[in-house]
Amino acid sequence: MDGIVLGLSGLGALVGLIVVRVPIAYAMILVGAVGIMVQTRPMILFSQLKDLGYATFSNYDLSVLPMFILMGALTERTGLSRALFRAANAWLGRFRGGLAMASLVACAGFGALCGSSTATASTMGQVALPQLKRYRFSDQLATGTIAAGGTLGILIPPSVVLIVYAITVEANIVTMFAAALLPGLLALVFFVLTVALYVRLVPGSGPEGEAVDREELVAASLGVVPVAVIFLIVIGGIYAGIYNPTPAAAIGVVLVALYGIVRTGLTLRAFVDALLETARFAGMIYLILFGAQLLTIFMARAGVPQAAAGFLTESGLGPYAILVVVIVAFLVLGCLMDSLSMVILAVPFVWPVIAGQDFGLGPEEVKVWFGIIILVVVELGLITPPVGLNVFIISQLADGVPMRQTFKGVMPFFASEIVRVVLLVAVPPIALVLPRLLAG
Repeated sequence: MDGIVLGLSGLGALVGLIVVRVPIAYAMILVGAVGIMVQTRPMILFSQLKDLGYATFSNYDLSVLPMFILMGALTERTGLSRALFRAANAWLGRFRGGLAMASLVACAGFGALCGSSTATASTMGQVALPQLKRYRFSDQLATGTIAAGGTLGILIPPSVVLIVYAITVEANIVTMFAAALLPGLLALVFFVLTVALYVRLVPGSGPEGEAVDREELVAASLGVVPVAVIFLIVIGGIYAGIYNPTPAAAIGVVLVALYGIVRTGLTLRAFVDALLETARFAGMIYLILFGAQLLTIFMARAGVPQAAAGFLTESGLGPYAILVVVIVAFLVLGCLMDSLSMVILAVPFVWPVIAGQDFGLGPEEVKVWFGIIILVVVELGLITPPVGLNVFIISQLADGVPMRQTFKGVMPFFASEIVRVVLLVAVPPIALVLPRLLAG
């Protein structure tokens, strides 16, 4: 069988398995293993499996993932989410729709500590949804706000998906963290403005705000100081070059654990639960990475990446037209799979194509700029039907709210994200200004 035909058949089989809800890791392992055996012999596959697992998981950069995941798991159990929400509401609650705006700010703060969008959506949904319902926010705005706010955890550093992208394309993790900060804050600003417009254009969607007294404002602001201190020590230390991301994540784990023990009585049972959650999540990521390695070997031997690169190069499309094609492809993938799987599966195929284009930037800057654009597009997958993982999470928490209502609620935020993608494509310095400053 022709290599290209075999490779495309494998991609078709992979999509089919994903559609019928086979876990992405197992789908990639199955397609990759069968494809390699068809191309060569079973013994060749077994010989590669002997070393592939160790070669994949012994990467030192991967050690940062379990530490940041554990930091996020402990953050969920120490009450920091409630402190963030209380402080954000004290400052923004006075505005119309202010409670929804406060939820978004709290999502950004929590995402900056836990680095996981699904954890952000789940935790802040439990904290904020009852309050939004209590103050008679519409179901669409309440659930849409939390589902969209959860996506902020994917870009504001530290971010698990950001780390995986950096490892995949061999980019510097610190540089990616710096590049993600301004686009992440830009998303928060756009989301807050979206709520402000929504409550004015849709009557009855959000009530007038209520200002808190000075005593509550001070108390709420002081309550969020530990969050700011932990973030500055972890991320500030990375940017300052004091330590690299792996020890920074370990420091973050210790600081969050100490906060939990001193302030909220973090129990041994809660700590063990956090460790188990970390093991499950990290194990899932490693298994996906292993499957991606097998699939990449199969596709490389079939010549699919080379054929795709050749097709796009010879198509006559300019660099930005090719970038738009890639962005659209990621948007389509977002309808089928979760964000982490998209990055691990698709980036190795499209990155060589993008790297070969002339965008008027240096090779390393293209790597960083493209990564930020793709992560913003990946965010959209979390709120895009039919998968929309964050929408599923919020629908489970918002008892009695149909899922279609939540999807309607996220559409204004989806539109603001499209605007942000256009800005990032048109104005690369938004993502590159901080990395350039760090580089001197």
